[in-house]
Amino acid sequence: MNRSKIKERLVILVLFLLTTGNAQEKMYIIHTIAFYNLENLFDTINDPHKLDELSPIMKMKSNKSYAFEKKIRNMARVIADIGKDIAHNAPAIIGVSEIENIAVLEALVNTPELLGKGYGIVHFDSPDARGIDVALLYQKEIFTPTHISKHELFLFDDTRRKRIHTRDQLLVSGKLNDERIHIVVNHWPSRRGGEAQSRPKREAAARLNKQIIDSLQHINPYAKICIMGDLNDNPINSSLKSVLKAKRDKNSLALKAIYNPFEKLYKRGLGTTAYQDTWSLFDQILITKPLLEKDRKSFRFYRAGIFNKNYLITQAVRYKGYPFRSFSDASFTGGYSDHFPVYIQVIKEAPSALLVVTSESN
Repeated sequence: MNRSKIKERLVILVLFLLTTGNAQEKMYIIHTIAFYNLENLFDTINDPHKLDELSPIMKMKSNKSYAFEKKIRNMARVIADIGKDIAHNAPAIIGVSEIENIAVLEALVNTPELLGKGYGIVHFDSPDARGIDVALLYQKEIFTPTHISKHELFLFDDTRRKRIHTRDQLLVSGKLNDERIHIVVNHWPSRRGGEAQSRPKREAAARLNKQIIDSLQHINPYAKICIMGDLNDNPINSSLKSVLKAKRDKNSLALKAIYNPFEKLYKRGLGTTAYQDTWSLFDQILITKPLLEKDRKSFRFYRAGIFNKNYLITQAVRYKGYPFRSFSDASFTGGYSDHFPVYIQVIKEAPSALLVVTSESN
């Protein structure tokens, strides 16, 4: 890739770092890593091998094609916007959930909003009865996958010991620019039947996550790992605190520990999805300690956030303030998703030879 192309694709910011009364100018590369539950992104074709007829778009009596096209464009608009205010680019990497198949993802990345980003797709069909999958989208000029694998979660009914089919967990390892990073994409079992009754299923999902993380850290204790997804649990629930042992304080972590930047947001009352006037922060991105080192010669954690711009929020009296979802009462609302996206941004010092394209004060 020539130098002008590198300048075009990498996002360089000037940050003014306050020292002892003086401002020191430095250049950084910043990339956004995000996750978004796309709320039933299903096509309009009935698959006889799945229960996709239970999806909201298949229950519509008319205008299915319009709803699908509008839904796709809505999802593309959001993805194009996440992190753009700081990184001046769409996410370099974004995990997604509640998608039916690779065809809907191909339609998504080929929208006018995303086509120029050159997104690649990593997707496997999962054994979920409705055909709900997770996947990873990545800008091919920024991230290069070097290993992909799916990890099946085996759950069984307590009484009949019958297999409960749910989403696989997706592991994608690769090079972010020239640095190795690992992404684990999740959509853990729902709270159907109640939080307490369904809790063991999410704890089992967390144990599978832990096995994946342990295997990566066994090979390299300094592995940079991002664990993302709709976990159907809040940061303080047992799946995260007892099984993954995720920490709220990033300043006292052991080498192989996991940091959850979203626990502080949850403690402030923020959430990504709402039900009966209660907010939950089910969508999260956790990271391992090597992303927290103070040295910014390689990519380090910069910030975390919930992407909840005004256009993603319901304005009508009913459910005012909730995420502006796509489907309600077996009809398409024109909205986006019943979840807000979440993101982190990673940062490293830029080579001095690259030109500065924008600036801000910190």
